[in-house]
Amino acid sequence: MQEQADGWQLLFDGKDLSQWRNFKHDGLSDKWVIEDGAIKLASGGGGDILTKARYQDFDLRLDWKIAEGGNSGIFILADETGEHIYSHAPEIQILDNERHPDNKRDTRLAGSLYDMIASPAASHRSAGEWNRVRILHDQGQLTVWQNGVQTVSVKIDGPEWQQLVAASKFADWPGFAANSSGHVGLQDHGDVVWFKNLKIKELKR
Repeated sequence: MQEQADGWQLLFDGKDLSQWRNFKHDGLSDKWVIEDGAIKLASGGGGDILTKARYQDFDLRLDWKIAEGGNSGIFILADETGEHIYSHAPEIQILDNERHPDNKRDTRLAGSLYDMIASPAASHRSAGEWNRVRILHDQGQLTVWQNGVQTVSVKIDGPEWQQLVAASKFADWPGFAANSSGHVGLQDHGDVVWFKNLKIKELKR
């Protein structure tokens, strides 16, 4: 495989979920299933999941699709020292922008850095359509693209970041985004969601 030769690692091969487990658990809920080569959260109550491995500097690619009225998210730099997976981990939002009530704030629309940086309308697609996301984390520089449109470019813990955090729900969350490495996570927000083509490339120095 040329991708493997280029340093890409599959986080899901379409057949098994062996690289994933539930937050703060060794196993994986049976509500996270495989359907047509995709990871599917079949119903709420499956819990948030994360990669067994941790990553520091990386290029992450994946496709996602959300059910009508749905909400989910992609976490990076996650740890398990907080109460929730999102206690310390920045989130790239997944949302049905047209129907979910979280659409009242533009920083909570799909492709946004949740509650901090709003994604452009050109990056949005309707519920039920596949979306392609790229998340690049390189020595604290976080850049995100959704459907080929850049949605985020910010230096974690830089001056702009600190201003964004101060104006967000995370302002008084100790340890938020303090990790230089961590797990990739997928959110159970109680709604059906699908993920496929998950792969990651670690950036070597």
